[in-house]
Parts: sequence; C-alpha cells; structure tokens
Amino acid sequence: MVALMHAAETRPQPHNRREPVAFTRTELTRILSLYGQFVAAGDWRDYAIDCLQDAAVFSIYRRASEMPLYRIEKRPKLARKQGAYVVVSMTGAVLKRGHDLAQVLRVFDRQKVKLAT
Repeated sequence: MVALMHAAETRPQPHNRREPVAFTRTELTRILSLYGQFVAAGDWRDYAIDCLQDAAVFSIYRRASEMPLYRIEKRPKLARKQGAYVVVSMTGAVLKRGHDLAQVLRVFDRQKVKLAT
C-alpha cells in the first residue's frame, strides 16, 4: 500500500500551460480586408502574425526588412479595462484602443482619405 501511494506522488503533474492567444476567423477576415485595401493602394507590402501567451499581434510592414509600420494587438487580459484591441504605431504610440475591433480599425479610415487626395 505504501508503494502505491509513493507511485501516485511521483507521477508527473500536468503543467498549467495556457494556449496562445489567437485572432478568430472573423477578426482575421476584418484585418485582412483592411490590409488588402492598403496593399492595393501600394502602401503596405507584407505582414506577420504572432500568437503569444498573452497577446495576438498582426504586424504590418512597408517592406519585409523594416520595423512594422503598425501593430494590431489583441490582449484579452485588458478586455474589461481598456479594451482588448489596440493599434500601435512604429514609434510605439497607441493610436486607438477599444473593446470593438471594427471601431479600433477606424483609425485607418483617416489614412485612406489622405491617400485619395
């Protein structure tokens, strides 16, 4: 009986590992639609998606060898406070933050107007 208890105590315990944060299909569709419009205009040329433990990041590049122009981040831990979505510029400035991805992506509407004129 002692041997059975000892074997149960030495059994490896499952790690408390969480799945990485990722964009849902609808979120990714919305982001890629916006990305496609700027690619068609010739402003953006490359992107990267990172799924980290605490955030999902969609980075937008003018050229692949540069720093990202913008980062669209999803941070679920901030959903109740500031909002889970944020758009960050190349300099690290937060351009827009909120609870709704569509509302946050409207920060790029002003740039579309600048491109058209």
